[in-house]
Amino acid sequence: MNELIAAVEKHAELILNTERYIWQNPETGYKEFKTSTYMADIFRSLGYDLVMAEGITGFYTVLDTGKPGPEILILGELDSIICPDHKDADPVTGAVHSCGHNAQCAALVGIAAALKEAGILDKFCGKIRLCAVPAEELLEIEYRNELKKQGKIKYFGGKSEFLSRGYFDGVDIAFMVHTASSFSVIKGAVGCLAKQITYKGVAAHAGGSPWNGRNALYAANCGINAINAIRETFMEQDIIRVHPIITNGGSMVNAIPEKAVLESYVRGASFDAISSANHKVNRALCGAALSIGTNIEITDTSGYAPLINDKNLIEITAEAARMAIPEYEFTRRDSFSSGSTDMGDLSCIMPVVHPYAGGATGRSHGNNYEIADPVAACIASAKMQLAMLYILLSDNAKKAKQVIEEFEPVFASKEEFLSYVDSLNTSGDRIEYQDENTVKVNIQ
Repeated sequence: MNELIAAVEKHAELILNTERYIWQNPETGYKEFKTSTYMADIFRSLGYDLVMAEGITGFYTVLDTGKPGPEILILGELDSIICPDHKDADPVTGAVHSCGHNAQCAALVGIAAALKEAGILDKFCGKIRLCAVPAEELLEIEYRNELKKQGKIKYFGGKSEFLSRGYFDGVDIAFMVHTASSFSVIKGAVGCLAKQITYKGVAAHAGGSPWNGRNALYAANCGINAINAIRETFMEQDIIRVHPIITNGGSMVNAIPEKAVLESYVRGASFDAISSANHKVNRALCGAALSIGTNIEITDTSGYAPLINDKNLIEITAEAARMAIPEYEFTRRDSFSSGSTDMGDLSCIMPVVHPYAGGATGRSHGNNYEIADPVAACIASAKMQLAMLYILLSDNAKKAKQVIEEFEPVFASKEEFLSYVDSLNTSGDRIEYQDENTVKVNIQ
């Protein structure tokens, strides 16, 4: 273990420089052009051959130890969020790494560099796949819908997209360490469905003849209020979260808005809970449209599956923390996060764990978030992940084989999972005004 720790520490400067560069150059999902290039250049300088994602950002590489065994996937996320009020936000885009993904990428670089040190790879068997993946943060839904229409992506989340392209074929186990305020692991996280809602009204002069219009913005406001009115119907154990925003509320102040656009998620602890809550949300949104006399187009797109951290991998993570970073307290919490991640998609078909590394302060996704302790967030994280890898792929991969043998997948195959999430996608106008007194509503 000491050799693994020393191999990471040898590259401390590279790791910390990576964290700072990516922090200073934030880019949102499927736009991480500088970040992906920067990471790829480092990997190539370390001697890696890369498989670059076709037509989008991100890449992966596979290290073969030359000894038979399972294949372990380690990931780092490239994208940022948008928080214009943050002091370090990009002045043009509002992008900022108020999510800690910059530290993930730095830790991934540390792992990659350590594995190239003499004799380190000899400690493992099987294969190790390192992946810089785009677009974990599920935002800019209109932009991603346009990418889908152009055929550039099929899925909003980068891991789902990589999975569908075959970039994770052959992988047996996956893990990724997120940045937080402390070192910990929990049971899992909720999944989500992504929504784009367009209220379609009728424009008219806002001063001279507003009665000739149908105000799409008012319909949208009614829709948000209708969602708020049904929140008490959500059961606590389902951990439902619905949080719409208005992205378009009209084109000019002296016209009744003919179009208003919302984006939202419906989050929940299970696919059934998400489906049930989404039906209620769509009913509320459609009712609002009816109250104003507008139409409504709802595009529901599969977001992320609920994340279930593998119980054996949780134990291995705790053991790795004790081995590699005993100076940091590591906690296990019997709880479920109400945030979402596309690691959930991978957890449906393979054993996955998504622990946290310390080093961050402030509110996640907030305007005061920062990496206050980059040594913990990046270097200690890399050490812990190498220890996880060592536990899994040493001793003829005894632990990894146990994890694989005892894993119970939600879906039998990648194909079955992707077919299911594809079935969640719906789009179109939801109201047909048949005559003055009769309408047909398709809530779905």
